[in-house]
Amino acid sequence: QVQLVESGGGLVQAGGSLRLSCVASGRTSHYSFAWFRQAPGMEREFVAVLKWNTGATFYSDHVQGRFTMSRESANTTLFLQMNSLKPEDAAVYYCAGMIDYSGSYYQAARAYTYWGQGTQVTVSS
Repeated sequence: QVQLVESGGGLVQAGGSLRLSCVASGRTSHYSFAWFRQAPGMEREFVAVLKWNTGATFYSDHVQGRFTMSRESANTTLFLQMNSLKPEDAAVYYCAGMIDYSGSYYQAARAYTYWGQGTQVTVSS
């Protein structure tokens, strides 16, 4: 099992940057971890995924080139560096995890077993 705790959300102006953190407690080997986001009245949306063992990442088209997902093995922490933020990036951001021995990048929320509580990101125009 793994427990996930996000932090780092806040209010930022359009064009600015934020870095979200997600501390993973428990097993991380052979896990995939992802960031999702959910705006009011919208479905939860895939943002990025990282395979813990290799550090390989995959991004949604909406954030490719602006967001970077990474990990710090020593502290079993995941990060989402968000640059060039847009008002449409505003949402609650969730960290998610799943045991994953495959070579695929899973983008569906239903594939993930473990979820954090979320952290709010607000982008002012």
